[in-house]
Formats: sequence, C-alpha cells, structure tokens
Amino acid sequence: MAGEVTIRPLTPELRGAYLAYFDDGAFTDNPEWAGCYCYFPHADHASERWNVRSNDDNRTAAAAMIDSERMHGFLAFVDEQPAGWCNANTRASFTIFDGDGGDPTTIGTIACFVVAESHRGKGIARELLAAAVEGFRAQGLASVEAYPLPEATTTKANHFGPLSMYLAAGFEVVGQEDKNLIVRKLLG
Repeated sequence: MAGEVTIRPLTPELRGAYLAYFDDGAFTDNPEWAGCYCYFPHADHASERWNVRSNDDNRTAAAAMIDSERMHGFLAFVDEQPAGWCNANTRASFTIFDGDGGDPTTIGTIACFVVAESHRGKGIARELLAAAVEGFRAQGLASVEAYPLPEATTTKANHFGPLSMYLAAGFEVVGQEDKNLIVRKLLG
C-alpha cells in the first residue's frame, strides 16, 4: 500500500476533514451519491422525501450531527489525507435498519463504507471494520451488526460492506431484512 494508513474516530475536530473528503474524494466514481454526506441512514425518511433534499441540506445536517457528537464512525487517512469512512453507531441512531430485535441503543451497527476509488482493494475497509468493532467493544456493547447485500457485484452495491469481509471478521448471518442479510458479531 502506498502511504501510511491511520484510522481515527470521528470527532468535531475532524469535521473539516470529513466534509472535505465527501466534497471531493469520496464519490469520484459514483457522482450521483456525492451529495449524501453519509446522512441518508440518519435522515427521517418518514417526514421528508430523500430525493428532494439538496447536497447542501445533507452537508449541513451531517456537519450538525458531527458537531453535536451524534454522528459516529471512523475516518481512514493515507499520508494524512482522508481516504475512507465507516459510518458506525448504535442502531437507534439510524432510520433505515430495523434489525431482528434487541434494544437498538445497545447494538452497534455498521451502516456503510466509503473508500476512495484510488484506495480500494488495499484493506482499508477491513481496517475500518476492525476499528468499529473495537470501538463498540470499548463502549461496552454486547454485539455489532451490519446489513450487507449478498448479491452485490459492484462497488456501489457493496457500500454496506461485502459479506465476505464480515464473515472473515467473525460475523455470522443471523437473519435477513428485505434484500440485505443481517450479520452479527458478539463482543463479549
């Protein structure tokens, strides 16, 4: 891999790096998602239609969540430049996952990964996943879950993370929600 990779938890101090990553590098090969700012899994889809939100609306909402420490996850840096993101929070913070029971405030959830096109295939998503699992463990959560698409064949479809990565990290398939599998890892 070219350059040193460091993984850092998202904090208000890293808001500028986060926004810059989504402004420029995150979606160079997927421009129709460029305005998401990884706010989609947090948005209130019951009261507002996603397709009428502007990029600025999503950027502003994501920035406010970061500033109020409600958006959690991990940024990957290569040579001190943002190169990847993993949206990782409790299930209760997301609006798009129902899960298969349990208290959503105590279940760690991986919502998505965004690795810059020039850094894919180099293990950054695996490092982000490992950091998220350890972050949830440090919070004292009993488990972490994710929702990969089992039939994903494109990078875009794998934004939930590839099933093979979760299985290699010790996750087990425990159910299905729509087209997504539910995978879980106990942290005890």
